Amino acid sequence: MKPTFRALLAGTAMVLAGGTASAETLRLLTWGGYAPEDVIAAFEAEYPDIDVEVTLSNNEEMIAKLRATGGTGFDLAQPSHDRVYAAQVEYNIYKPLDLSKIDTDKMTPNLLEGVKANTTIEGEVYSVPHQWGTTGMMVNVAEAPDVKSWNDLCDAQYQGRTSMRLRRTILLATAFGMGKDPFALYSDPAAYQQMLDEVTEKLIECKSVIKTYWTGGDDLSALMLSGEVVASESWDSTAFKLYGENKDIQFVPPETGALAWIDTFTIPRGGEADDAAYKWINFVLRPEITKMMSASTGAIAAVPNGIELMPDDKREAISVAFDQSDLDNLKFFANIPPGIEDMEGLALERIKAAN
Repeated sequence: MKPTFRALLAGTAMVLAGGTASAETLRLLTWGGYAPEDVIAAFEAEYPDIDVEVTLSNNEEMIAKLRATGGTGFDLAQPSHDRVYAAQVEYNIYKPLDLSKIDTDKMTPNLLEGVKANTTIEGEVYSVPHQWGTTGMMVNVAEAPDVKSWNDLCDAQYQGRTSMRLRRTILLATAFGMGKDPFALYSDPAAYQQMLDEVTEKLIECKSVIKTYWTGGDDLSALMLSGEVVASESWDSTAFKLYGENKDIQFVPPETGALAWIDTFTIPRGGEADDAAYKWINFVLRPEITKMMSASTGAIAAVPNGIELMPDDKREAISVAFDQSDLDNLKFFANIPPGIEDMEGLALERIKAAN
């Protein structure tokens, strides 16, 4: 009896161990809000053999992490559409997608084709779209009704009451505010450097006006809701969230056009859970899941009826922010050639270090 009982216990242990070993982990490298708990719970309920592990990041950190590990450590990443090509060419951190495993027919056609065009290398596609939105200005229109341009963030009449994020986006925004087209200069490093020098000087002068540089949506939200800041560079999704709390806080597309981005699905080269990654991509394209995702991100899903699937307050915020002329004037980020970000990094360091 004892040997038999021990054999039964051993067999049970082997079954349990085998069940544990078969469980797969999907390691997401993504933005805040892009893997909300209710979506994870629904996914894991449908796929009980997959555990979702989330690491929050941003474009710069995603590239740095994957570059440091040779594309290992994560199974699905979400860089913006303009941050894939150069990173792949320089560092080989991603693997081509198998589009036959993705429900691309559920994606907005022009966004899908745009991302594919931006991320095709030697005939292989490396990304598909997930969420899209814009960068412009969040403004308390009751306190700063005249803010319409990027230049207004540096206007002395708002001294100590404006903010911005000290990242490459504000370099591009300031360039557009100065009447330049930075994307058109990508192919001419010397001309781009000259533009950067002019932008850098303007943003150094602007330091005496702005209250602070924000680092994340929570920081910016606190500054705006408290009234410390009345106008700031902002993601539209952050402004849309605050509109539900204070209708005076609105997203304002700059006169030169809001900068438009598309966050993607991209599989790291050393990913170990491709099938789980494809399941996640297809799962979050479902209308009921898209609603949950957009409620969390505040961004618009890259599906044909993405705006209609937004929560009511965010749909209203979008209608207040944009008319057709604003949408026609969007400036989609262009692919960043190798070397451009290094130049921009030096410019940002100069601004940061300046008194």
